[in-house]
Amino acid sequence: MTKKTLRLDDFNKKILAIIHKQADISNQELADRVGLSPSACFQRKKALQEAGYFFNFHTEMDLDRICEHVLAYVEFYLQSNTGRFKQAFESAIQDIPEFMDCLRVSGGSDYVSFSCFPDIATLRNTCDELAAREELGITRVEVRPILERTKWYLGYPIEKLKWID
Repeated sequence: MTKKTLRLDDFNKKILAIIHKQADISNQELADRVGLSPSACFQRKKALQEAGYFFNFHTEMDLDRICEHVLAYVEFYLQSNTGRFKQAFESAIQDIPEFMDCLRVSGGSDYVSFSCFPDIATLRNTCDELAAREELGITRVEVRPILERTKWYLGYPIEKLKWID
């Protein structure tokens, strides 16, 4: 399915930059901040969402206050990150929600995943189970538990990036 392309004029850029960091903003406040009527703002936001410029809303949680957990970066090294191993690994990682994102990278490792597990034993066991699956071609797994979060991800620095015209 092809996504519709909209012209990213100054209003649309402002809408995207604001809702990216403040998804729960009311339509009235958003309209005030971008300089549009509430109706025009709502229509633009709806059109941007339908065109696929943004596709999700979520809430950041303070897990330290809510539940026991272990955050970690996990690096995966494959026999080959092309063809069947790449496809098999990417399919397998999709089925494990504790691996919250997974990035194919250049350099030493082939993939890096940010993960959240209930405890270190579950994290270790999950990594061991993945590594034992021969069809994935995993040759090495490095787990880097997060000791302290010194900066939270608060959205992309859209205001510092070059917009595509």
